[in-house]
Amino acid sequence: MYLRTLALAAAALSGCAVAWNDENGEVYKYVAVFSVDGFHSSDVTKYVALRPQSNIAKLLQTGYEYTDAFTSAPSDSFPGTMNFVTGASPRTTGVWYDDTYDRSFWPPFSVSGSYCAGPPGAEVAYDESKDYNSTELFSGGINPANLPQSIVNGKCQEIYPHQRVRVNTVFEVVEASGKQTAYTDKHPAYDIVRGPSGKGLTVGYFPEIASVANTVNATIAYDTLHVNAFLNWINGQTPDHSEVQGKGLTTTPALFGGNFQAVSVAQKTKGYKNGTLDFTPELLQAIDFVDASFGKIVAALKAKNIYEDTLIIVASKHGQAPIDPALFREVNQDLVPAATGVKVSFTTTDDIALIFLKDQSTVNTAVNNLNGDRNTLQIEDIISRQRLTYLGYGNPLTDPAVPDIIVRPELGVIYTTSTKKIAEHGGLSDDDRKVACFVSSPNLKKAVYPHQVSTRQVAPTILKALGLDPRALQGVVAEGTPLLDGFR
Repeated sequence: MYLRTLALAAAALSGCAVAWNDENGEVYKYVAVFSVDGFHSSDVTKYVALRPQSNIAKLLQTGYEYTDAFTSAPSDSFPGTMNFVTGASPRTTGVWYDDTYDRSFWPPFSVSGSYCAGPPGAEVAYDESKDYNSTELFSGGINPANLPQSIVNGKCQEIYPHQRVRVNTVFEVVEASGKQTAYTDKHPAYDIVRGPSGKGLTVGYFPEIASVANTVNATIAYDTLHVNAFLNWINGQTPDHSEVQGKGLTTTPALFGGNFQAVSVAQKTKGYKNGTLDFTPELLQAIDFVDASFGKIVAALKAKNIYEDTLIIVASKHGQAPIDPALFREVNQDLVPAATGVKVSFTTTDDIALIFLKDQSTVNTAVNNLNGDRNTLQIEDIISRQRLTYLGYGNPLTDPAVPDIIVRPELGVIYTTSTKKIAEHGGLSDDDRKVACFVSSPNLKKAVYPHQVSTRQVAPTILKALGLDPRALQGVVAEGTPLLDGFR
């Protein structure tokens, strides 16, 4: 398995210029971090105008809003999560997508019936397919037989999601400091936030979203499980069906959080109104639910008398494209690898295509052929060779997780044959990547920062807020990731 060494972090430390002098030097006892999956920065503005007395509006009255915040590229949920828990991008974390390819891996035993046999190169999926039974809400967790395999210290091993990430996470740093942590998300594969040590979570809570109907109402019911977990944690309690490390929670965790799915499902199935781009009733229902949930969280913090000791952070893993439903169109995903005219090992497709070639020396031929099919595939850009490295994606010739070619389709195009969605994420557009990002605490003075920031900056800010050294994060050191504005 390809691993970066700490030498990378040490070398980066000597060369990076990161400002750690902060305007807001307060140390908090607790940080609560939430992703409202799909929620754009423009959605925040629109919602507050529509609901000026909402809980989100109240949080912004004592908070910092970042109106030009971008998540990872690609903007899939997995790298989007890694952004705010490691402070690093896919080139450093090695996490490109929840379903992608790696030239140094082998298929799971449940697929191949063997252990690291034959030449390396395999699909690496960390989704519901890793569960014992993904049709059950509490699926039994991760089945090791379903995990991809790699060679570690000369031995073939199943690679858990937390072993996939190459740098440590905020949860590991907080746990190592003697504090407690908790996190919830949509699959048991979000074990990844534990970090390489596997020890980053005191409590993990991972009901399986794939067991739930793909409707707004069903997803709100699912998200309610997450909300109840947040409320339990605030009171130092552990929900049933949790994955517990050691003795589990004995108090309110210093760092806790998780995601909301309802907005993302509403965007994919109902979206925005044609012409005005106003919220459809279903999308507004989902946002109203999230807003009410924030109200419950604040009320619980106040009841526990720890609201003033808590920094709340909202940073969406991803947006959703297109916002304008008039731009939506589909292209058969099978046309993408076929258009290369060469042998392809694997292609990840959504509103992006990540192409891994069987023979990397055929990249020029593949790119030329894709250029010849730009109209059919509705391609905006093709990124390969030196441009991959120049744009910060890494080098596929030296890193087995980096695709040989990235195809960026025109805004609104999804490479799919599904008839169940009108939007998707994973791509490189502003609709995919420009996300909601704000922090709030009663002691903060309202401020709006209109210039571009990255959700990677959330990770060092979490540690700074808890009185820990942001440079304890290897990804922060490797990429020179600064704090969010207002905390410098």
